[in-house]
Amino acid sequence: MTSASPQPAAGPARRTVVAAGAAGLAVALTACGGSDDSSGAASPNPSGAAQDSGGTGGSPGGDAAAGAALASTSEIPEGGGKVFADRKVVVTQPSAGEFKAFSATCTHRGCAVRSVADGVINCPCHNSNFSITDGSVRSGPATAPLPAVGITVSGDSIRLA
Repeated sequence: MTSASPQPAAGPARRTVVAAGAAGLAVALTACGGSDDSSGAASPNPSGAAQDSGGTGGSPGGDAAAGAALASTSEIPEGGGKVFADRKVVVTQPSAGEFKAFSATCTHRGCAVRSVADGVINCPCHNSNFSITDGSVRSGPATAPLPAVGITVSGDSIRLA
């Protein structure tokens, strides 16, 4: 009489489990990302460094082209700012004639910042707020400032550096 060797328990193959885990991670990461819409939202895209008008620095990357016209100075309210979803950048005017630009991607989880109000850049995902002056964190959970983006101001035109 021959004895049958024990059969392994039926279950998913290792590759199936790994693939399912990777898919779940992708969904989790996407859930915190932003989306482009007409409300001034921007999509996630980590970026370069903040500069004063005429400064030099990193470009915001993504589909923003260096030297491309971004806005006119009259579009950026004093003490506020504007999010440019298509360029993944937020431009602020902390005081009259002083323009700054920052990545529109929150440093907490990569969500898109959506608005500028009361002297802060607001991320709606987890309520992080950043200074319009230097991109520093005003309230978390974010712990790192928004990276600055180089811009130039010539006449009434604001351009990416």
